Amino acid sequence: MKKNKSYIGITFIILVFGIFAIPKIIDRISNDTITDANRLNKVKKGVQSTDAESGLVKFSKVPDFNFRNQDSIELGNSFFEDKVYVVEFFFTTCPTICPIMTQSMLQIEDKFGDLDNFAIASFTINPAHDTPSVLKEYMIDHGIKSKNRQMLTGGHDDIMKLANKGFNLYAAMEEKAPGGFEHSGMFALVDKNGFIRSRKDEFGNPILCYRGITETSKDELGEVIDTSHHQLTELKQDILKLLKE
Repeated sequence: MKKNKSYIGITFIILVFGIFAIPKIIDRISNDTITDANRLNKVKKGVQSTDAESGLVKFSKVPDFNFRNQDSIELGNSFFEDKVYVVEFFFTTCPTICPIMTQSMLQIEDKFGDLDNFAIASFTINPAHDTPSVLKEYMIDHGIKSKNRQMLTGGHDDIMKLANKGFNLYAAMEEKAPGGFEHSGMFALVDKNGFIRSRKDEFGNPILCYRGITETSKDELGEVIDTSHHQLTELKQDILKLLKE
């Protein structure tokens, strides 16, 4: 008798699950979203369109901002109007990924830094330490020379909001992290009209941003190989596409 009750209970649970879950599964299959992860769903909701010529996806527009650069000059969105620009979030005392990001960004600067319709925006996530004079010294120490490279500092909350909500590039204070901060090692690409842009991956999903740090692994012979440098190459290719738009 107890076994029969157990079977009835299990059957009832399966029936309830089917009533609520099956219609959702059918809906996802019909809309070709059965393999989407939550992260990709969120990215797709922000997609505005895909340009037919460049193949680059257009996301939301960069929100308004206003910060001070390395020369203590206030700069906002208007400075970047009619420019293609690349964005990063870093801090000068970062002991881990920031030096690698800086070297990657120098490659971008070397190729495009002299163009009047191109710029780079490097936002510090540690504005309490990274004053304009500190950012200026950082530029000198790391060979950053482009007139269109802007190192920006300002209110901590404003910068964190811009990173996490404006660009979807993670940044946060974390006492246990090296240097006291955690942040993404990714670069964002913005077009001349202020829209965030990116290409799609091999599965047709928008990548949203480009890896700014190099990851390495070893092949079967024990040789170290670069597994992410291609994204920096792709970023350069996509900058060229946007410069032509």
